[in-house]
Amino acid sequence: MLQVTVTEHLLLHQSKSEAATGQFTRLLYDLILAAKHIWRNVNSAGLANILGGTGTVNIQGERVQKLDEFANNTIIHCMERSGTLYGMASEENAEVITIPNKFPKGDYFLYFDPLDGSSNIDANINVGTIFSIYRRVKSGNREPEGEEFLSEGSRQVAAGYFLYGPSCMMVYSTGDGVHGFTLDPSVGEFLLSHPNIQIPEHGSYYSVNEANWLYWDEATREAVSYFKGADNPRGKPYSLRYVGSLVADFHRTLLYGGVFMYPLDYKIKDKPRGKLRLMYEASPLSFLVEQAGGRSIDGRQRILDITPEHLHQRVPLIIGSPSDVDAVDAIYQRHCRAVPAIA
Repeated sequence: MLQVTVTEHLLLHQSKSEAATGQFTRLLYDLILAAKHIWRNVNSAGLANILGGTGTVNIQGERVQKLDEFANNTIIHCMERSGTLYGMASEENAEVITIPNKFPKGDYFLYFDPLDGSSNIDANINVGTIFSIYRRVKSGNREPEGEEFLSEGSRQVAAGYFLYGPSCMMVYSTGDGVHGFTLDPSVGEFLLSHPNIQIPEHGSYYSVNEANWLYWDEATREAVSYFKGADNPRGKPYSLRYVGSLVADFHRTLLYGGVFMYPLDYKIKDKPRGKLRLMYEASPLSFLVEQAGGRSIDGRQRILDITPEHLHQRVPLIIGSPSDVDAVDAIYQRHCRAVPAIA
């Protein structure tokens, strides 16, 4: 029996999603093409001598890997020619990426993390591309204004990620459930392998970097202790799973349930608002988890309700199964200081 391709899936669901116009389908097609190029190079990185760093530092203050640079350039090259975007923003670029006048412009704006988890590349650990799509609010031929690039995550029309691991997967949502596709290299197509993904009500795993214990407040320590103890629905400790590649940790959480946490590290001066980026990581993954029946908060409020202040804003992230996130939320609320006000 022939499996449904991602393009067929998009066309089949056009009538159900306001976002699924012909232009939107073309946008996804070009993004998929970019991901295939990235997957090919990730697969042969060791042989092609594109492992390791470039010797430069990005806007986030992080060392840029050679594959980071390749992935970023590949997505920009494919998407600026798409005719579907009026702009885009990358975790690797300080400012908005405008569409050159020689290319047609469209109605959508793309946020992307070109290669999440790239610090793990040399260790051959799963990495991925995370993306978020917004539709332009204001019409017309004039250049978009700054505030058009800063919208709450609830305004996303689609979000997803490509996971470059033992197999290459695409997981995405247009607001009508979450669906996963696996690349069949023999035909070069993403085939529907995980229809209608639903995160379990609660899981058996928790995922957090416990090395930061000394930097956490009492509410966060109590939340982590909840999963390490027996006073929970399981009646025994959850198992710890932490890769350190967000897209890989989130994918496992989405499929098996549980909770992923990257809380605020109060005593780390260079991360006063947390580590993860709102627009490139927290917001798109929160869109996905809510579509799959889960929850996502920063410790004080729903991630998708946060109004961004700038392109590279950072936030704490607690995301996963609804009952597990509820338990963390209740602990934070009891301490009445989930995320303190920041001057």
